[in-house]
Amino acid sequence: MPTVAQRYIQGQSSAAAHGPSAPASPVVLMVSGGADSTALLVMACTSKLDIGDGMGRARIARERIFVLHVNHHLRGEESDADEAFVRDLCERYGVPVCVVHASFTDLGGQNLEAAAREVRYAAARRYVRELSAERGCPRSTARIATAHTASDRTETFFMNAIKGSGLAGLSSIPRRRNIIVRPLIDMTHEELCRYLEVAGVGWREDSTNGDTAYLRNFVRHRIVPVARERNANLARVVSAACDVLGDEDAFMAQLAATALRTCTRRSREGLVVIDGARLAAAEVAIARRMVRLAVKQLDPDVRLEFRHVEAVLSCVAAGEGSLTLPGGIDARMEFGTLSLRTAAAREELVSGWLRVPGRMPLANGAVLEASLERVPSGEDAVVLARSLAAADDATTSTVLVDAASLGYAEHDVVRLKEDGSGQSAGAMGVRLWVDAPAAGDLMCPLGMHGRSKKVSDILNEEQVPVAERAQVPVVRTAPSGSVVWVGGIRLDDRFKCTAASRVLVKLVIRRVDAA
Repeated sequence: MPTVAQRYIQGQSSAAAHGPSAPASPVVLMVSGGADSTALLVMACTSKLDIGDGMGRARIARERIFVLHVNHHLRGEESDADEAFVRDLCERYGVPVCVVHASFTDLGGQNLEAAAREVRYAAARRYVRELSAERGCPRSTARIATAHTASDRTETFFMNAIKGSGLAGLSSIPRRRNIIVRPLIDMTHEELCRYLEVAGVGWREDSTNGDTAYLRNFVRHRIVPVARERNANLARVVSAACDVLGDEDAFMAQLAATALRTCTRRSREGLVVIDGARLAAAEVAIARRMVRLAVKQLDPDVRLEFRHVEAVLSCVAAGEGSLTLPGGIDARMEFGTLSLRTAAAREELVSGWLRVPGRMPLANGAVLEASLERVPSGEDAVVLARSLAAADDATTSTVLVDAASLGYAEHDVVRLKEDGSGQSAGAMGVRLWVDAPAAGDLMCPLGMHGRSKKVSDILNEEQVPVAERAQVPVVRTAPSGSVVWVGGIRLDDRFKCTAASRVLVKLVIRRVDAA
């Protein structure tokens, strides 16, 4: 977001800042053949324009100017006539033109106007990349110039107000977004038509512009004229309001991004976990944006409606609840945190046998490793187990299990030592079963001296989110056998080390996504 100095003091020392290579960077004009884009081309070739490069209003070097025309083939011969007009216009002014042909067989759920707009901008970005590569200049110094006017801005403002929108929508069309600039945004469509008439340059009229079935045309022909009866200077008044709303939207977005960073407890591919108490304490205007930003981190293509955001914040305020957002994103408030996770991140643990020694991949890139060891002479297994557990950090979780309690004796370790590779122990069938928690699972938690407890109750006490429980590894003696270890959480008392333990099974979970 610009500061006062950046906004109001323009063009100073800009030539030095850009250096001699700046004029070589391409300026791609998006020209449809209508009055506004025709005026953009004529002005770029004959007048001064501000293309947002710090030079203010200045002549654009002719060698920088390129034209892009997209033929959508939506109006048959009219579309082809538009293309021919743009080609003739470019030949008249001596600028190169690139024509892209588009077709619309699958809109992917978009309306036609949005799909066509996406095609145009994708073509413009592609053309800029090609030109920048040819000229050996940074893409960031190139510009894509569109012919949006104050009239377009006013229409978009009313369109978004009709559909329902926040600050971002009511800000309408921005003056600039990255390398996309709109040098005619302060002029009206009527002014550009008069400019072309004086210059003796014609333009093309889109026959569909009068069809009020389209929302933009409805606003243009039905709403704007009525509003203009109250204020003849409507376009400039609305445009000024859009500038104010745009600046405030950018500032609020910056605040929300900072707040989200400070409230995020954990973040990885497909998952964002937010401190629920801090989100609940945030101002509502900021909290709404935080939810939208968090979802955008998971899937940039997902568009939340107001009701989705309000539903998430209702769960946050209640301290519990869940819902599915667009894109299949799961939003769940529990144990003081709001977890947002994609469908891909909700993968279940792969079950199977774990050989000892051996390793097994777990969910989210973690791995479970097992080894068979003998307690060194003169050492206490209990002390050894405690020291290993104390050395764990956010990336590892370690337990030592008494091998005798699993049915394995000291001679297994003797063979392991003699072989040196560990294969003899594995060949003798030393193995454990690993899967996810199941309904009705019981165990005797370490320290409870034989009293049983539901695994689900233990997970509740440890505040493991429901959506993450399918990823918790449960180590068992067999597929339907006793629970030995709820991975990273609790060891069963029946399999603990004692002072008499001589043979140990060492289990280690290594996490690559720890936060």
